[in-house]
Amino acid sequence: MAMAISMAKHLGIRKVAAPSAGNAGGAMAAYAAAAGMEAHIFMPKDVPLSNQVECHIHGAYLTLVDGLISDCGRIVAERKDAEGWFDMSTLKEPYRIEGKKTMGYELVEQLGWRYPAAVFYPTGGGVGMIGMWKAFEEMEELGWVSGPRPKMIAVQAAGCAPITVAYEAGEKASVMYPNAQTFASGLRVPKPYGDYLILDIVRASGGTVVSRTDDQIFDALSDWGKHEGLLLSPEGASSMAAYDYLIATGFLKPEDEVVLFNTGSGNKYTDVISQRLGLG
Repeated sequence: MAMAISMAKHLGIRKVAAPSAGNAGGAMAAYAAAAGMEAHIFMPKDVPLSNQVECHIHGAYLTLVDGLISDCGRIVAERKDAEGWFDMSTLKEPYRIEGKKTMGYELVEQLGWRYPAAVFYPTGGGVGMIGMWKAFEEMEELGWVSGPRPKMIAVQAAGCAPITVAYEAGEKASVMYPNAQTFASGLRVPKPYGDYLILDIVRASGGTVVSRTDDQIFDALSDWGKHEGLLLSPEGASSMAAYDYLIATGFLKPEDEVVLFNTGSGNKYTDVISQRLGLG
């Protein structure tokens, strides 16, 4: 989002708008505030409270929608021309992917300019996976890295698994997932705009798509908290749950070097985590 807002400011854009399942909205609000831009953010009304607080604190105009991120995106699309907003939605502008490429750069650099065996990525909109794959291609062209690319593992919640369904059916794109529900709000994307790109990447890499239930995700979150001292986001915990599953099935071996992405801090999810703990 930093790259996207920076380029929007450079190009003279004054008003931006986007739908968000939570974290992207908070990031856009913060960067827009720093850039002196007006931000309009549309979120499902049941996103974690911290995501809403971020938007308000940074001076964004926040609208809570009785629906999913797809409903929020429809509102932005319907109103952007009349309101004079630039649409910062996933894959509706080019620079969010360019910013996401840095994950691929850092991953390869920190491993000594080589690839791991696999990369696990929590996949709602999937922009991170798309950006990393683009980074891998560019680094290969520059001669910075070589060898087989990692198996890309797209991880979804079982309650919102459009990519999983499409992958298992051999489809090139997904369809709208009905009654999408999961406490991992960043994974509650019933039809990713870049679904065909995600599916292409998974298949080209020899990877797979894994869905885990909310109970399995929460078990992984709790396990990492108790044994590693890390409070993962539910989305990040889904990667850990998927890793355990692929080790158990033999898709990966315990000695394989893999990278698991935790895409947020669990401190932003204390309200939903406390509900699962029965604390109120």
